[in-house]
Amino acid sequence: MENNEPKTLLEVKQLKQYFPVKKEKLFEAKKYVKAVDDISFTLEKGTTLSIVGESGCGKSTTGRAILRLDEPTEGEVLYQNVDLARLSKKELKKVRGDIQVIFQDPFASLNPRQTIRSMLNEAMEIQQVLDKSKREDRMLELMSLVGLPADALERLPHEFSGGQRQRIGIARALSVNPKIIVCDEAVSALDVSIQAQILNLLKKLQRKFGLTYLFISHDLSVVRHISDRVMVMYLGKIVEIAEKQDLFDNPQHPYTKALLSAIPIPDLDVKREKIQIKGDVPSPIDPPSGCRFHTRCPFADDHCKNVEPELRKVGETNHMVSCHYAEKMLFN
Repeated sequence: MENNEPKTLLEVKQLKQYFPVKKEKLFEAKKYVKAVDDISFTLEKGTTLSIVGESGCGKSTTGRAILRLDEPTEGEVLYQNVDLARLSKKELKKVRGDIQVIFQDPFASLNPRQTIRSMLNEAMEIQQVLDKSKREDRMLELMSLVGLPADALERLPHEFSGGQRQRIGIARALSVNPKIIVCDEAVSALDVSIQAQILNLLKKLQRKFGLTYLFISHDLSVVRHISDRVMVMYLGKIVEIAEKQDLFDNPQHPYTKALLSAIPIPDLDVKREKIQIKGDVPSPIDPPSGCRFHTRCPFADDHCKNVEPELRKVGETNHMVSCHYAEKMLFN
């Protein structure tokens, strides 16, 4: 890249994703699940940005909103200066090939009645990738790239293991020559040894094709292996975002620090104090005032309860944190 600086490929601005809740009473005010509530971030070309957090934090919903699998309530999703959130279905179809997805469940995401050849050919036909005469060579190349034999093209999804089915999902995403791939918990349903294989495959493909990943996961050990940057979400908000090593070495938010303390260490001689987060995650229908985390944070005071912290830069790096007291190092 020119000047050794990453180029922004995708920019998300003030994205909101609200889901209406069915009224229980006739004259009750309309309520919404605020799954994603006013978040902004960028995705740099050729890099991997991971989104982590507890179940219900909004990480998968963010990915779905970017892909327009769910229609965003508000905000902009700028891809090459085009707002995907404002495109018509016809216009969106033209850029679908550039932004693909690998789903969590490698079986449910594949049509059980289609052969692998049919799936790959259908994807290329819809996006008008290559002439029909050249697609056969492309499909054989894709099988080789993801580590499957050529005869896999004639088989049905149920004939493969979970790891092999995820390789097929990767091949389908690659078939239309994407620039961005959203990996939505792409390895969480797999055994640990298979997870490592799939992660190594994703990194290999990224180097070969210059791919950009938005990697959604709850597993910080996995995130540490594949990420360039990490974004931590809590109850629909970004609480921290930083370069991977900076975030793991110097977490600035108490929620991030608690998440990192829960990572298992494969060494019996190394002891780490596990930070317990008390209480349950509040309802996204009626989130707390001020800092969303204040109901579970041991350092919260009245200022935290009443004033929502801004996502701001701390230190000399591009380390961003949403906490009033990050600089005071109360949690280090």
